[in-house]
Amino acid sequence: MTEEKHCVAFICVQNAGRSQMAAAFARQKVKEKDLPVKIISGGTDPAEAIHDVVVKAMKEKGFDLSSNEPSFAEPGELDDCNYVITMGCSARGVCPATWDGTDMEWDLDDPAEAGIEKVREIRDEIEQRVDSLLEEIA
Repeated sequence: MTEEKHCVAFICVQNAGRSQMAAAFARQKVKEKDLPVKIISGGTDPAEAIHDVVVKAMKEKGFDLSSNEPSFAEPGELDDCNYVITMGCSARGVCPATWDGTDMEWDLDDPAEAGIEKVREIRDEIEQRVDSLLEEIA
């Protein structure tokens, strides 16, 4: 892989749905296109597990998130990120005070209590946004 020149962090509160989906799509694209981008995913208050409906929806796209675990978004990890993407779940303010990258708020519905049809819509929107973001970076 090409040396990483960019870093993108996908952040939400639980790191159990939207940010996990975004990171999975981004990692796949980075690998396929050999992009110099590091992908981080984390939460401000991580859940105990990825939402079952998210695992199911992503499996339909060929991703197995069943062994993924939500993790804490360490502020130090974000220092070197060029982009911090929050998912519409009050994760703003997660960036270190001295950070000078680009932050974006993707106002996305929470898949936690949603049915599979709604989660598919959220998943597909995330995939489109990730594609656009990585095209912009490349």
